[in-house]
Amino acid sequence: MKLVTYSKDRTVSCGILSDDRIIDIPGAWHGPNPPRSVRQVLEKGPSCLEEIAELADSAAPAIPAASLKLGPPITCPGKIIALAGNYAEHIKEAGKALGLSDSPRLTTVPRPFIMPSTALIGPEDEIPWPEYSKTIDYEIELAVVMGRKAKHVPPEKALDFIAGYTIVNDVSARTVTFKQGRAERPWDEFYDWLNGKWADGFCPMGPYLLTADEVEDVQNLDMTLTVNGKVRQNANTRQMIYPVVDIVSFLSHLMTLEPGDVIATGTPAGVALASGDYLQPGDKIQCKIQNLGTLTNTLGAKPKEFYEPLTRPL
Repeated sequence: MKLVTYSKDRTVSCGILSDDRIIDIPGAWHGPNPPRSVRQVLEKGPSCLEEIAELADSAAPAIPAASLKLGPPITCPGKIIALAGNYAEHIKEAGKALGLSDSPRLTTVPRPFIMPSTALIGPEDEIPWPEYSKTIDYEIELAVVMGRKAKHVPPEKALDFIAGYTIVNDVSARTVTFKQGRAERPWDEFYDWLNGKWADGFCPMGPYLLTADEVEDVQNLDMTLTVNGKVRQNANTRQMIYPVVDIVSFLSHLMTLEPGDVIATGTPAGVALASGDYLQPGDKIQCKIQNLGTLTNTLGAKPKEFYEPLTRPL
């Protein structure tokens, strides 16, 4: 089942995508208190998903998808968590700048970081070019969406807590303008890298949430990213260093995972950081993962002025 968030006439709702039509969940719901967002669907639990599946099989009225604007499937997640360095070839191409060997699974643990919900945008949205970086990169990633509260979950049970999967483009500002003239301190490079993940619109997500029951093997999904039609990244989720079950288990020991939380599982090789072929204004980025559709966005105009805080006179 494909769950979407969509808007029409300034009204935001959630629905079931079937072919090229969308069944509005609140409008087709039988009884009181319908869920009004995909996150609410997940918070209501498995029984709600079962009832929605019945709506998908019913003769409920549907709206042509072409007349609607899709947003990120989860609009207000409690947490967006992402992984750094989860594909060996990506670590190699980055010159091991992530500080990992190319086979760290037996000697290290995942490296998660948090992103703000203001980074979220949906399919076909323009990615704003932030005023603090002149180099913008792309990163296709499989995203896990949690369906149940998870704490101290063993890997062998982790899949039971996942509602479904979607696509994330972990857009990255690879340099920061406020580095110039700065006195260097320990950890500056790490924070520069982290700041490069936080810009508004830097986490495009979609086009839909595919429920977990329709994904036969999450560790065998082809994934491709193109820029203006040219393939930049081409991989398979089996190449992950830490598979989905280990990621969910590890994170659940660090914090409580809740329904609607989004986990981006890392990017494969092929990013512009390695080639120097960074994104340019107007570039069209398409992220495709097997069975999860295609997430398309364009990069906005370069700022006329860039943020340089150290130039302000005292």
